[in-house]
Amino acid sequence: MKSFCSATHGCAIRQATAADFGDILRLNDEWVHFTSALDEQSLDALHAKSTYHRVAERHGQVIAFLLALREGADYASPNYRWFDERGGEFLYIDRVVVARDEHGSGVAAMLYDDLFAFARSAGIARVVCELDLEPLNEASRRFHEARGFIEVGTQWIAGGAKRVSLREAEIASG
Repeated sequence: MKSFCSATHGCAIRQATAADFGDILRLNDEWVHFTSALDEQSLDALHAKSTYHRVAERHGQVIAFLLALREGADYASPNYRWFDERGGEFLYIDRVVVARDEHGSGVAAMLYDDLFAFARSAGIARVVCELDLEPLNEASRRFHEARGFIEVGTQWIAGGAKRVSLREAEIASG
């Protein structure tokens, strides 16, 4: 039986450090068909640009991570650029990855709750992201809709090989 991720079940969220990069790269490689490839140099650059980069761990083992950037960052991602070109303040989820054997444990919800609390405390009213439409990432679609993300646009990326849904969630103050 899968143990639900919470502090009482040995799960904790903390700031990511360079010491976590090996685990982060391994997790990213597990899901590279939904994310994009990362090597240590590109992860180091993303980490330096990030506003929020945290890992979830269970009993000292990194089981998930979430990396997000503010508007105005020097970042060439076409999905990030889509939001940045439209203006306004936002926190862009560049990638969130959960270990395969932790799916359904609640760790992603725990990371999103933490991210939303971070955004609220920083006065950021909007969290944005994208999810794959073609090919469809149904689990991600359901997860994001349950957390209030609505579609605000779509675009084709990767030379027309992938279509994404661009989404945002308004963060309630207080």
